[in-house]
Amino acid sequence: MTRFFLVLTVIFSCSIAPSAGAAVTGIPAPEHTQRYLVQAASVSAARRSVLRVGATVQQNLPIVHGVAARLSVSQADRLRAGTAVRLFADRDLRTSQSLLSTLTSTAGDLVSTTLVATNSLPLVTTNSLPLVSSVTGAVVSAASGSSVPQDGTGVNTPTLLYQTNYPILVGADTLQQAGITGAGVTIAMLDSGLWQDLSQNYGGRVLGTIDVTNGGAGPVTGDPYGHGTHITSIAAGGAINLSGNYLGIAPGAKLVIVRAFNGEGAGRYIDVISGLNWILAHQSKYHIRVLNLSFGAPPESNYWNDPINQAVMAVWQAGIVVVTAAGNSGPSAMTIDVPGNLPYVITVGALTDNYTPYNLSDDRLASFSSAGPTYEGFVKPEVIAPGGHMVASMSSQSYLANIDPGSMAPTAQMFTMSGTSMATAVATGVVALMLQSDPTLSPDDVKCRLLASARPAVNASGALAYSVFEQGAGLVNAVSAVNSSATGCANRGLNIAADLAGSQHFGGPANEDANGNFYVMNMAGSTWGGSQPNDGYSWSTAYSDSQGYTWSEGYAWSQTYNWNQAYTWNNGYTWSKGYTWSKGYTWSKSVPWWNTSSSPTGSAQAASVVPWVPNE
Repeated sequence: MTRFFLVLTVIFSCSIAPSAGAAVTGIPAPEHTQRYLVQAASVSAARRSVLRVGATVQQNLPIVHGVAARLSVSQADRLRAGTAVRLFADRDLRTSQSLLSTLTSTAGDLVSTTLVATNSLPLVTTNSLPLVSSVTGAVVSAASGSSVPQDGTGVNTPTLLYQTNYPILVGADTLQQAGITGAGVTIAMLDSGLWQDLSQNYGGRVLGTIDVTNGGAGPVTGDPYGHGTHITSIAAGGAINLSGNYLGIAPGAKLVIVRAFNGEGAGRYIDVISGLNWILAHQSKYHIRVLNLSFGAPPESNYWNDPINQAVMAVWQAGIVVVTAAGNSGPSAMTIDVPGNLPYVITVGALTDNYTPYNLSDDRLASFSSAGPTYEGFVKPEVIAPGGHMVASMSSQSYLANIDPGSMAPTAQMFTMSGTSMATAVATGVVALMLQSDPTLSPDDVKCRLLASARPAVNASGALAYSVFEQGAGLVNAVSAVNSSATGCANRGLNIAADLAGSQHFGGPANEDANGNFYVMNMAGSTWGGSQPNDGYSWSTAYSDSQGYTWSEGYAWSQTYNWNQAYTWNNGYTWSKGYTWSKGYTWSKSVPWWNTSSSPTGSAQAASVVPWVPNE
């Protein structure tokens, strides 16, 4: 399978040399400023700190006890000198064309991408078809130009006759026919906006919108990129085909739309946090129960230090079920994105049906789907959902449709796209169905029942075809999840209040042996199931071959062990040169960790590497 990457290099300077005019007049040139997230014990404390150094507060962000402000180098240095605040430098994004510096190709099918920045937060990008430009448009078009919407038999069909198979794959069609459509449940979609195709029947189901890009606060007026429209229609679109079946998962759910990504699918940390802040502030007004986050960034700190993760934890703690994308950097291990690396949330990987929607025996894990464990030892993703060649709503005028016209349906405003973004939207819709059926469920209850009812892939002998680090508990099963009575099986041993307060942080049961094999420990630290190489609890990082496997409801994970447990870290979090955790984790793979406003030590590190995922 070919894979494409876009090469972008961004380097931010911290000062600007005085102009010639300034030297003549003796008037110093104004200092260059950069946007920062300033955190303190409270918003008011953060505001006082910013005002004390002569800067102006742009935005209050109570969800992370901070504010956004533009600071000069000297102002930032003065704030860093104290101990009462933490600084995170935001990245001022530009269009992909203006960022593009290098485009290389290997064997005609590989383009590498690197975003480099100093003293800045990592770029956040949507987990499907992110940053592309007119330069790469021809490459993208050539790769997907031969793809056309098909019904699984190779026959092109008009969109109204096209039967999307993802409701069938997860059992949502059965629930819809029983009247469970997500009615009464509000889903918040934080993405690139929404273009409302009349055939999707959104109507009065869109309760509220806000566009927070570039610090804005106006309503969402569209979706120039197209990604937000695509995933929203998967999760909650109301389109119906001529056979009377819904094309989406939760067609009765209400929606709140938050736009935090620009017209080319890129966003900034502060904008995303601002969107999360707005969602939390409007939770009661719109009765928001579910939040879809189909974006990601490579982790560059412990999960608890990342500002987006802190905001997402606050949302979960407030009673909103958060569903996140695993990322599109698979099949390598330890590739789970932020905020999917949070132990609390539901992180979703992707399955593909091999273009045969009614033949489940050849379904397989998508090769791009990111795998765990996380750097804190948690098993991720929790579940997988359909994410290959997903047909869903998109305007033909959107950015994605124009750079990849071969994936646009010739008869309607429908686009075919692959990624864990799409899988996340499917799982989000399933959660809405669960909450309609039982509105009393807490986020932990939803997660527990979703895991307990999932169907893992098994081979002919009945053993797991993929490890828990690749498929989690398996393919989501909407009918079983709605009918489940499981309790207490998710987020055991975790304490989100203590995590947010900074008094406790947690590690999971995953580890790596001397041969580079990942495995699941019991809480005493010994290997779980290590004597059975195919039991699913150990993984050599070798990707399973592309043949299909049966998705079984009969596989017993364990009668006595819960791999979603956690334990509390020591106070020391000591790192050795080889990234050995104080609790016994030994990872052969390292990551450019940073604390507060400091970049990783050594040379500038890649801030984001985001693959373009061909349909699979």
